[in-house]
Amino acid sequence: MGTVLLGTLLNPLNSSMIAVALVQLHRDFRIDLTAASWLVSGFYLAAAVGQPVTGRLADLFGPRRVFCAGLALGGVTSVLAPLAPSFGWLVTARVVQAVGTSAAFPAGLALIRRSDTRARAPAGALAALSVASNVSAALGPALGGLLVSSGSWRAIFLVNVPITLAGLLLATRWLPADRARSATPDGVAGPAARAALQRVDLPGVVLFAGLLAGLLAFLLSLPERPAWPLLSVAGLAAILLWWRELRAPEPFLDLRMLAAHRRLVGVYAQFAVVNLVFYSIFLGLAVWFEQVRGLDPGRTGLIMLPLTALAVVVSPLAAGLIRRTGPRPSLVLGSATLALGCLLLLLFGPSTPVVVLLGVGAVLGIPTGLNNLGLQAALYEAAPAQAMGTAGGQFQTFRYVGAILSTSLLGSVFGQGGAGSRLHLLALALAAVSLGLVVASIRSPGRRPGVAGPDP
Repeated sequence: MGTVLLGTLLNPLNSSMIAVALVQLHRDFRIDLTAASWLVSGFYLAAAVGQPVTGRLADLFGPRRVFCAGLALGGVTSVLAPLAPSFGWLVTARVVQAVGTSAAFPAGLALIRRSDTRARAPAGALAALSVASNVSAALGPALGGLLVSSGSWRAIFLVNVPITLAGLLLATRWLPADRARSATPDGVAGPAARAALQRVDLPGVVLFAGLLAGLLAFLLSLPERPAWPLLSVAGLAAILLWWRELRAPEPFLDLRMLAAHRRLVGVYAQFAVVNLVFYSIFLGLAVWFEQVRGLDPGRTGLIMLPLTALAVVVSPLAAGLIRRTGPRPSLVLGSATLALGCLLLLLFGPSTPVVVLLGVGAVLGIPTGLNNLGLQAALYEAAPAQAMGTAGGQFQTFRYVGAILSTSLLGSVFGQGGAGSRLHLLALALAAVSLGLVVASIRSPGRRPGVAGPDP
């Protein structure tokens, strides 16, 4: 578990560290901040595609192989990125880094599932994964700020190198070996390059990436001038993806598996909506604190710390609840608390005491641990064991779908200024969405028959 945790923290850490380096990158490469933000958007888009791709590879060729290959790719990229001769090369390095660091979660989940023959989710292991993700994402801006201020933006890449080296050493020592590779149709042990590409379904991957890229670009254009042709591109990619995946012998996006496991589709959708609400609050409050309260980024980060810190505290408690009762009570409680926290945002104003801001932030931090861990447990129980890597990768993709949708929502809400009054509008909208999550959680299936009771 320690080895898996070390690998999984790299993706959220690198997704958040870059935020504090954007201004310096804007100066060093002489680009505007809008262009610099592609270092964030490109990472999210690549991770959204990379998670299911690496999950598929883990199911096909073994989770340990994919886990180690992802670490190695992320480490090599972190060495080369500081040497980038232009901004375009740096964006390319971030995209490759996102793909490499994406491998750890789906491969790690497959390793856990392979080592545990019970149908019930191992709440303790999933809680550890959730805590590692939340802690690394929360500490990313603070660590990145320290590295950038003491050196340069290059330090936020180089810090990954010792982590990946340690992860590779531990992986070779502790991770269970993969099963022997199956023979290819011509009888040669170990798939050839062409056979491997066919099994990964590259056309499906390309169409899936085109769908997400078109949707992302369209949503980001909404606050100013909607680029409707991009929506058509996304729609065409979706149609072609559906046509391709129903005919592919080993589809990248197994639509038949999803149709046979409808509960899994519900888990994905609920995870996307949970992250839509979370990222809207997280990013929206950052805008509000700086524009309305006039706080500098350092103080803003400190006041927002309860949003992430409480998730770390709550996760072990949620693990105990899930161990006893299954994921549904955790999801109901988490969604209800999220709705309450959104309504408490109506108390925010230019003169609201800091203690109230911190208290509301703490309330909003509680559902993060409950919802994330509850949905991970629901995923573990809903997905077929032989496709756990693929399901885990697709699960993480819907995290980024929620984040992408939140950026569009925030652009529409705050794009015209007036962050003070518009925060209340955002709060009411998110409270309504959260109440919908409560209903969905209540109606979600309970624990599978025959797997109740405490962990041994």
